[in-house]
Amino acid sequence: MSEYEFVKVEQDGRITLITINRPEVYNALHSPAHTEFDQVFNEFASDPEQWVAIITGAGDKAFSAGNDLKYQAAGGRRDRPANGFAGLTERFNLNKPVIAAVNGFAMGGGFEIALACDLIVASDNAIFALPEPRVGLAALAGGLHRLPRIIPQKQALGMILTGRRVTAAEGQQLGFVNEVTKPERLLDAARTWANLILECSPMSIRASKQSVYEGLRQPDLKNAMEEVYPAVQALYDSSDFVEGPKAFSEKRPPKWKAE
Repeated sequence: MSEYEFVKVEQDGRITLITINRPEVYNALHSPAHTEFDQVFNEFASDPEQWVAIITGAGDKAFSAGNDLKYQAAGGRRDRPANGFAGLTERFNLNKPVIAAVNGFAMGGGFEIALACDLIVASDNAIFALPEPRVGLAALAGGLHRLPRIIPQKQALGMILTGRRVTAAEGQQLGFVNEVTKPERLLDAARTWANLILECSPMSIRASKQSVYEGLRQPDLKNAMEEVYPAVQALYDSSDFVEGPKAFSEKRPPKWKAE
């Protein structure tokens, strides 16, 4: 992995830990940070040895405050990569799972980063909001579209149209948070989820993730089930497709190869 200024990247076995590293501005992102994150996710996506990513924020105050408005107001560059906010919110072809470990504020674009992840683990001090209308903006990095697909529409609109803040506990009740834990246990909890994923075939995980998201784009259940997705075909053609049943019949742990 390359060295970056605004993001820290660590690899632990099959897990890539990505840390938003601008704590002095509550981990808000500006154009140079977006460029770095895009490269980080490019490298994660293309690395055959890395199977799960966890993204978190440096410090204990914020996961990410979203768009760096002060940088923008000062005339800073506003360009973003084609893959969206943090190089993730429009990265629709990433079949490897990503877990958000949310500590403190996840506001605006920060919440949209978390919503673009597959699982959200939150410390009990986490706060989520899409406050863009309060500053004359809109949550156009996916928040307006992902949130109503994850939680009931009226509840989503209640957050979107008011910009109100939601605690981790309420987020879990609404359905966009998978687990709430103590701040000191946040990364351990995220790693527990990651390790549960790693017990499964990576080819199966990628086929499952792609089928879920692509299936939701189909007009009805019949079309969703009849479509053969590329990651499913890759699973059928993989050694993992043979290894899983073989290991089960031999009563031993499977040796996944992701190929």
